[in-house]
Amino acid sequence: MTSPSNSFDDGPFLVVDDLSVRFPTSDGVVSAVSNLSYEVELGKTLGIVGESGSGKSVSSMAILGLHDRRSTELSGSIRVGGDEILGKGEEAMRALRGNDVAMIFQDALAALHPYFRIGKQLTEAYLAHHPSASKRDAEKRAIEMLDRVGIPQPDMRFKDYPHQFSGGMRQRVMIAMALINDPKLVIADEPTTALDVTVQAQILDLLQDLQREFNSAIILITHDLGVVAEFADDVMVMYGGRAVEKGPAKDILVRPEMPYTWGLLSSIPDVEADTNAKLIPIAGNPPSLLNLPSGCSFHPRCPHTGKVPGNLCSTELPELLPARSGPTHFKRCHLADPEAVYREEVLPEIAPDLLEEDR
Repeated sequence: MTSPSNSFDDGPFLVVDDLSVRFPTSDGVVSAVSNLSYEVELGKTLGIVGESGSGKSVSSMAILGLHDRRSTELSGSIRVGGDEILGKGEEAMRALRGNDVAMIFQDALAALHPYFRIGKQLTEAYLAHHPSASKRDAEKRAIEMLDRVGIPQPDMRFKDYPHQFSGGMRQRVMIAMALINDPKLVIADEPTTALDVTVQAQILDLLQDLQREFNSAIILITHDLGVVAEFADDVMVMYGGRAVEKGPAKDILVRPEMPYTWGLLSSIPDVEADTNAKLIPIAGNPPSLLNLPSGCSFHPRCPHTGKVPGNLCSTELPELLPARSGPTHFKRCHLADPEAVYREEVLPEIAPDLLEEDR
């Protein structure tokens, strides 16, 4: 195994602090990400959850320096292995990408070049960060990684083109490419979206196995809280480019304190639940990032604004403050007692069995 290029003191491998990403356009400024802060430790998985347009992928692309600097306004801080990377030059970012930080994209067929064999693409990814290695060494490493991710007959499939693989096998190839240089941070952007549920489970199990082997930190971007319930140590819920709730996965899933999180939980089908259980969609549409609502961005869709005195929800942006469940759980909401509202009004609708178990 190779060693990552960065050395760092004990602590989170990734620290994102007050990150904002804006795109000036002829119609105005798109505030894709606003004042976002979070950390990820080695060996841990952070699930970033939210609807399309909430800022999940945009914030992660900033870590890899994938935004066009000529048309993007970036501010805040991103530290990888203790090294500040926001503002680094393209050459330095190219050295970082694929080596210390790697990304698994959701559409493997689009991410893999259709004209080149899988083996060539894997060996190029390896040689880009190991210029002194021989072609034979690179091929050996590529075949080893294909075997690691469960590709049968890796020495033969090494010579195939992307279109000769199934969707699940292409995703395994993407994982092999992401891990070929032993990165310490892997960003998985909706890695199972286009796959059937059986293959989804296999891919997530594979990521967990490889994480245990490499002790890598993982950011799992998804719109599905059901996925992070099985996979993530910590969860950050995003809405309108901001974090609206974050903390340990158990706290977020069992004692959520933000109405948007309640909406996401309400819209998850449970195959083991009572057939009469309700599946409740979130009313309305996500906000325009060109013209975010004043106050709490979720207030136009929130059914609980009447429980907050005055027009606070529509006039004042709530701070991200500690929730009642513990000092590592944070929520962005004006409700005085969101836990009581959740238990009295939301749980009876979506999970009455949980209330019965408590009694």
